Amino acid sequence: MIGKDRIDLNNRFVEVFNTLVDKGLVVKNDRNGRGMGDFADKILGNRGYGHIIRAFLNEEDKRCFDYKHIDKLCETYNVNKDYMLYGIGRPFGKTAPRFDSEVSLPQGGVGNIMFTNVHAMANHGISAPTLEDNSLYFSIPDMPGTDLIAFKIEGNSMEPVIKMGDLIVCEPIANVENVRDNDICAVQNNGVVMVKYVQKIYNRRGRVTHLKLISENKLEHDPYTEEVNERTRIYRVLRLISNI
Repeated sequence: MIGKDRIDLNNRFVEVFNTLVDKGLVVKNDRNGRGMGDFADKILGNRGYGHIIRAFLNEEDKRCFDYKHIDKLCETYNVNKDYMLYGIGRPFGKTAPRFDSEVSLPQGGVGNIMFTNVHAMANHGISAPTLEDNSLYFSIPDMPGTDLIAFKIEGNSMEPVIKMGDLIVCEPIANVENVRDNDICAVQNNGVVMVKYVQKIYNRRGRVTHLKLISENKLEHDPYTEEVNERTRIYRVLRLISNI
């Protein structure tokens, strides 16, 4: 007899799989890298196991998704592992940046984080100055690396996760393909820097052409899309600092 924990796991797998289909990341009859055989190869290690994936999706079949395949699923499709294991959170859980309650920023000097006067908008449609204007540099002891950049937050669309006046520290993402769905990112496009949860939107050729930008404060701010072009700049939020 199949235990309830395995049945619950399989139900969560079915939900995740159907979401991947809705996103266009799995196309059941596709022959260009996103079909059932390709999915089976990525998760089960064999292209010929598409029939096993179909068995997992069939509620009348006794075969269930196995715990040993969770790591592959989560790593390959950015699935929330806590959700798969325990049903905690959302299937494609949003990765919240680390939070610091208070950091004192220097008024000058050297460091590895560029503190720009650009205000990253947690609303939509407010223009921002160029990133090079009046910047200074600072550092945080446990944040090594280069090319880090900090923005001050304006607007309330990411509340309560990010509040107006908070500072975000980000790393640049050179290739839009490296964006992880549901990460919080600062997206610079058309003279505006917007801070949102992001999701990639693909065209029929599998190329990312747009980003869906989603607010935490959904009651006041609807999702919208932004075209990705050669001027688009994307920064993944790593650290959130309040009480500046």
